[in-house]
Amino acid sequence: MSNAINPGIVTHFIAGFPTYEASLDVARGLIAGGAFALEMQIPFSDPNADGPVIEEACRQALDAGFKVADAWKLLEAIRAESDIPVFVMSYASLVFTPGVENFVRRAKDSGATGLIIPDLVPGADEGLYAAASAAGCPAVPVVIPWISDKRLDEVLSENLDWIYVALRSGITGTYTELGPEQEAFLSKLRRRGAAAGSGLRIMAGFGIQDAAQVEAVVKMADAAIVGSALVTAIIAAGVPGAGDAARSMVEMLRGSS
Repeated sequence: MSNAINPGIVTHFIAGFPTYEASLDVARGLIAGGAFALEMQIPFSDPNADGPVIEEACRQALDAGFKVADAWKLLEAIRAESDIPVFVMSYASLVFTPGVENFVRRAKDSGATGLIIPDLVPGADEGLYAAASAAGCPAVPVVIPWISDKRLDEVLSENLDWIYVALRSGITGTYTELGPEQEAFLSKLRRRGAAAGSGLRIMAGFGIQDAAQVEAVVKMADAAIVGSALVTAIIAAGVPGAGDAARSMVEMLRGSS
């Protein structure tokens, strides 16, 4: 795989969906289409932030027998072909099962750039942030624009490379209208990162579905995250066309087709 650099889109896909091989084709398509980074979700049976599209994709992968070990194998296959950043997204239960340090180590050894674990938050993360930072595979906290200043201070006290802004509350999938509250919060994060000299980068998502939204988000953040819209395109294409659908969708989101 070649990595067509685009500092705009983090593409979310489900490991093992619609099949293991098809999910590898999806990753290849996302990269060929010009994604800046991948967010690889390990399927989980009881998600707390995923909308119906992603939840159903996870269910299908699990029903087909997909295991966490298969996710590491998939990541290793992607890494063998590309140096694109890959963020592993999962939930606390899958981190706790092997132990936090073991999970972090396996992710790093398999080629992960960072970890997104929405239900392990700074201050109540069971050691995730320290272990991930020590391993060189930093955790990425998820925040919303309505977070209190006190809580934001606590989050930003961690050793962070990236922060994930969920542009609205609730679950993924519903179209998000960007308004002054989101814009003001992203501007505040920019100022805070610059003032601290930390080089903190911002990815922002939840409900990003078209090129106009991507363009609006990347004016205020370093990357726009697209998930449910990509999974929907992959579902429509089916197994044989999954990779091509992923590539075409990213090209559309970039405004290049």
